[in-house]
Amino acid sequence: MSNEEHTVKDTTWLRVAWPAVALLFGIGAQLWQHSAAAEQALLVAAPALDNPKAAGALQTAVLSGGCFWGVQGVFEHVRGVRKVLSGYAGGERATAEYETVSSGRTGHAESVQITFDPAEVSYGELLRVFFSVAHDPTQLNRQGPDSGTQYRSEIFYVDATQQKIATAYIGQLNGSHAYSSPIVTRVDPLKGFYAAEGYHQDYLVHNPMSPYIVYNDLPKIENLKRLLPAVYRGEPALVSVASTR
Repeated sequence: MSNEEHTVKDTTWLRVAWPAVALLFGIGAQLWQHSAAAEQALLVAAPALDNPKAAGALQTAVLSGGCFWGVQGVFEHVRGVRKVLSGYAGGERATAEYETVSSGRTGHAESVQITFDPAEVSYGELLRVFFSVAHDPTQLNRQGPDSGTQYRSEIFYVDATQQKIATAYIGQLNGSHAYSSPIVTRVDPLKGFYAAEGYHQDYLVHNPMSPYIVYNDLPKIENLKRLLPAVYRGEPALVSVASTR
């Protein structure tokens, strides 16, 4: 079976079950109604510490918050974002391969690399999207239906400024008791980011009727539009599959 055909995640039993769920609820408006209710979002305060918006070279941010399909889909709809790659971070280059990462034993987390214009969107604003709608930062080594260390919540900083902003923001949110449970998001230096296979890129856009996407990920984009309209963009910043490995 080719990689393109084998696009299930390690929770094989769940992927088998999703068609049955779709039959029960329908893949139309009724399923959408249930999915919107199932996806919880929480608009958190903007970071008190952030870098000012200023013209300059494009910057990157690397974030991990569960299955990269949905996280990529969310950030492709953020104003000022130029490109979002799904990939792997936290492990070695030699193990940055989907089937291996899915074992949960590589140290990698499914991640996204966000290339953004610092004049249009700040690093802190990206983190606000991350904590508000992209994932649940209180879930340890899991996210929604997916479990394992490869689905952990983690911020990989590329410099001292990003480290300072991310650490301060988590302290701010925990201090304000923004969530009913403590944030478990890790903050670690980025040692390497490795792009995922081409068939994972823009997966949400290419598979909008997949029950997994409908139930888990499309509501995140609706939440972004509803809760953070100032940073929402309607046209996603898509990845060219030819530019990935």
